[in-house]
Amino acid sequence: MSVSQIEIGKDRLTIEALASVVKGQGKITLWASKEFEAKIDDGASFLDRKLAEHGGVVYGVTTGYGDSCTEIVTPEHYYDLPVHLTRYHGCGLGAFFDKETTRAIMIVRLNTLAQGFSGVSIDLLKYIAFFIEKDILPLIPEEGSVGASGDLTPLSYLAGALIGERDVLYQDTVKA
Repeated sequence: MSVSQIEIGKDRLTIEALASVVKGQGKITLWASKEFEAKIDDGASFLDRKLAEHGGVVYGVTTGYGDSCTEIVTPEHYYDLPVHLTRYHGCGLGAFFDKETTRAIMIVRLNTLAQGFSGVSIDLLKYIAFFIEKDILPLIPEEGSVGASGDLTPLSYLAGALIGERDVLYQDTVKA
């Protein structure tokens, strides 16, 4: 199946469409609509309101993770926690995923975040889409953590690249 363009946030992302895009037979863009941006902004605003409550409990934002979920994170550390999480899970080993697999990881994560339930900003979605559009590919090791979701290590490399702490492949050259 050849797909000319998938609008993330509007179109349904199928496995066939994903395979087509990662092979260069199509491209993805973020849906450029006020409706989509409002949906994403609503999720981010909800999270901002919870953080402003100073006592609003949001798993993994104002609390620790897993068995540490009863540990409360103080407001001055709310924005440190996700950075520390990306560093903590950056423990992958082995060869790096090939370009197509890396693109697929990025597109699937972008599609998931674009559902509007994660409290992320539209800017984050635009940065991920920019990386995909420009073919800036985080170097993601094939072997990672074994846990409940199994995607934390690969995603930590995407997040680390977005904040400038991980290497990427750009025009077939590794860039720090």
